Amino acid sequence: MYRAAASTLRHSLRRLPSSSAAATRPLAGAARFLATSSERRLPAPTSSRLLGTAAARRSCSGAAVTERPASAWRGLAAMADGNSRFGHVLTSLPKPGGGEYGKYYSLPALNDPRIERLPYSIRYLLESAIRNCDGFQITEKDVENIIDWENTAPKLVEIPFKPARVLLQDFTGVPAIVDLASMRDAMARLGDDPGKIDPLIPVDLVIDHSVQADVVRSENALQANMQLEFDRNKERFAFLRWGSMAFNNMLIVPPGSGIVHQVNLEYLGRVVFNTNGILYPDSVLGTDSHTTMIDGMGVTGWGVGGIEAEATMLGQPMSMVLPSVVGFKLSGKLRDGVTATDLVLTVTQILRKHGVVGKFVEFYGEGMSELAVANRATIANMSPEYGATMGFFPVDHVTLEYLKLTGRSDEKVEMVEAYLRANNMFVDYNETQTERVYSSYLELDLADVEPCVSGPKRPHDCVALKDMKADWHACLSNKVGFKGFGVPKEQHDKVVKFSFHGKPAEIRHGSVVIAAITSCTNTSNPSVMLGAGLVAKKACELGLEVNPWIKTSLAPGSGAVTKYLQKSGLQKYLDNLGFNLIGYGCTTCIGNSGELDEDVAKAITDNDIIAAAVLSGNRNFEGRIHALVRANYLASPPLVVAYALAGTVDIDFEKEPIGKGRDGNDVYFKDIWPSNEEIAERYKADGYDTIVLAGEEYGRGSSRDWAAKGPMLLGVKAVIAKSFERIHRSNLVGMGVIPLCFKPGEDADSLGLTGHERFTIRLPSDVSEIQPGQDVEVVNDTGKSFTCKLR
Repeated sequence: MYRAAASTLRHSLRRLPSSSAAATRPLAGAARFLATSSERRLPAPTSSRLLGTAAARRSCSGAAVTERPASAWRGLAAMADGNSRFGHVLTSLPKPGGGEYGKYYSLPALNDPRIERLPYSIRYLLESAIRNCDGFQITEKDVENIIDWENTAPKLVEIPFKPARVLLQDFTGVPAIVDLASMRDAMARLGDDPGKIDPLIPVDLVIDHSVQADVVRSENALQANMQLEFDRNKERFAFLRWGSMAFNNMLIVPPGSGIVHQVNLEYLGRVVFNTNGILYPDSVLGTDSHTTMIDGMGVTGWGVGGIEAEATMLGQPMSMVLPSVVGFKLSGKLRDGVTATDLVLTVTQILRKHGVVGKFVEFYGEGMSELAVANRATIANMSPEYGATMGFFPVDHVTLEYLKLTGRSDEKVEMVEAYLRANNMFVDYNETQTERVYSSYLELDLADVEPCVSGPKRPHDCVALKDMKADWHACLSNKVGFKGFGVPKEQHDKVVKFSFHGKPAEIRHGSVVIAAITSCTNTSNPSVMLGAGLVAKKACELGLEVNPWIKTSLAPGSGAVTKYLQKSGLQKYLDNLGFNLIGYGCTTCIGNSGELDEDVAKAITDNDIIAAAVLSGNRNFEGRIHALVRANYLASPPLVVAYALAGTVDIDFEKEPIGKGRDGNDVYFKDIWPSNEEIAERYKADGYDTIVLAGEEYGRGSSRDWAAKGPMLLGVKAVIAKSFERIHRSNLVGMGVIPLCFKPGEDADSLGLTGHERFTIRLPSDVSEIQPGQDVEVVNDTGKSFTCKLR
């Protein structure tokens, strides 16, 4: 699923089309971004004098994204030549088969017992400091302050930090490139080479903040909105295209590719760099506050201002206070029907109450094995909403599996694991953990999380779904504030009738007028997106519809979402309810929700209606989503669909029907809400193979032939059992089903396997190397690994 989509993205970034012909696929607009016709050229700024002496010799036509030449990496590993004051800890990292991956600045080689107690997030700051320690920008004293974090952090000691790269999006990125262009212009006026003004570290800019939800509820919405996006932003995009050719170390991802933070996860995130033979951890500063989403993949990153980002591009360290670190222990597992969105809204409320502004939050504990990277990224994404600089999830086996899933090569993943293990930056939950010190501690049992939403005006005002109706009426009555609208009680049930395109309609306080599956937070998490599709499927099968005056939209984080929604057959049900694909970008979450229908807008303004929006976003401040929508609730994608069907937030889903089915009977929330089991099943429909976990003497009984043919026809590819009935084992092999045995003393129960996980069985790629009796490693998506014997 992800691997194919990531490969598509990589290909698109390297070889973009030059034709301006319109197409319906997501990257079609990229063609116009690269158009070379004279009307799309910038006037003055494209003069060769600003390209620099080397760049001026290159043509400005062709692809916007070019392979970075070796010369472009200058400054990335500036200390590799021995200038670092810590050259004595530069250590070789050997490859298992001989040779070396490269050299790295070794934390263990510092031989300081304090490092073992440091939070993982602080170790990343330490590695950067020793690698870049030149005695000027970064000194030995800075290194000592970080090592002594336990004592220095409470004193608000200031340290310098040099990240590995910078991430921009188009709204905040354009001013940065304008400044670089202005500096080049100044260099040219001084008679010097403008090419000297160049980013010294990789800069990635993703165009994702320009698309609006203008056209919705239409099969042509994607194409129409991208056309409008290019028409409105012609000069901006032309300028960015110039920047992509003028500057080294700069990669620009064109419109229609996805939301910046999801592209960062799926494609841009390196986890570990290897530059000129020097290995070091990926770290990133971004000009978008939700850059923190990459923390879910074990890459340190957070949002900064444009001036800080520009200084960082040009080689200056960022000055920061050595942060306190809150240790957040997770245990247990989420209950059936509870989503990652429910978890992140709960975590946001807990951390806001605790107070984490300016601090790092580091997650750990046995509950980590229950959280896929998509769920971790959802939690990390909302760091700005709970106030932390970072919500960090150290790299573990789950991270490695995600890297493979998103198309990173096996060699790359092996290098990542080898480096992080060697430098004590990898967490292996199969091993005894060294006790780490945190500034303060929190704990959450995942089983305690319940379905919820947040609002109506702040992301951390979490409301349990069962309490939503009562909370809504309390908000209506409360004096105007974060949890109040000041509506007299006698007006709570006011109904306004109006004409919508010539047909009768009505609206009241709490009526949903915008329902958007949008934003970087949730729209690339397979569990909640498939959940939304399943809610739509059940609703359509029961005959439910969404009121036509509700503005519904679907703006996923990447093309991978579209692929698996289409492949699973769920997109058509979302389309039937009005959740057509409208673009790949932030849209409603940042206020790019487009205009409401004139009839709806007039009904709201003429009658002072407190209308509602429900969105799967991360921000819901009054006026942010739409000027006429005063109540805004953050919810999981499945809940967005459910509230769109209900047409109001003034509903108790446990007691009141969502609507009436085609048979005239009431339909309740429980009738359309999918179980976790139904979402495993949907993964299978997406093309995931199935395996069977079994006990002793699997296959014992009669009809052994059909006992093997049946599972094969159902898509079973392997059986892992304690033992097999002899003939049945042979029949399984004949049907192409792999028989594997647990090691003595182990079984599904002892290994904590539930059957709801996703498994990777690591067989040799060459079939001739597969031998009966050989050991085979099995890894699941929670990071648990075990060895089986091939029968």
